Amino acid sequence: MGLFERYLSVWVAACIAGGVLLGNLFPSAFAFVADLEFVHVNLVVAVLIWVMIFPMMVQVDFGAIKDVAKSQKVWH
Repeated sequence: MGLFERYLSVWVAACIAGGVLLGNLFPSAFAFVADLEFVHVNLVVAVLIWVMIFPMMVQVDFGAIKDVAKSQKVWH
C-alpha cells in the first residue's frame, strides 16, 4: 500500500479543512462558483466529477503513463 492510499483519510480531512478555510477567506469566489448552475446542476462539480470518472471509464493505466517517455515509438 502506497503513501497516498495509507493516509487517504488524512488527505480527505485536510482537503475538507482547506476547503472550509478557503471558503471563509474568499466567500465571494465560492459564491461565484456556486452560482455557475445549469438546470440546478453546478457546472464546476459536474466537470470535476467527469474528470474523476472518465479515466476509469476508459481504463487508463496510470502505472504505465510513467513509461510513455521511455517508449521508442515516435508518433506523427
